[in-house]
Amino acid sequence: MSEVYLWAALAELAVVPVLGVRLALGPTISDRIVALNATSTQATLAVLFFAAASDRTVYLDVALWLASFSYLGAIVWSRYLERGLL
Repeated sequence: MSEVYLWAALAELAVVPVLGVRLALGPTISDRIVALNATSTQATLAVLFFAAASDRTVYLDVALWLASFSYLGAIVWSRYLERGLL
């Protein structure tokens, strides 16, 4: 069963280069923020699947930290753009 989780983690990471293209090319700042948030979500899911594959609960703390701070980062960037400071 752990091989299935490992393959799922690799599949989540396979999406990251596509999101990296959207992050680099844009065309708008909003697209870049969404791509960055989606990338961090994919990384969080990959860490969760890796934690399940390796049967180590210490990685769950890392995934929780990554998910919460990426969510906060998206909110901060959205508020920053909403005020027209960029």
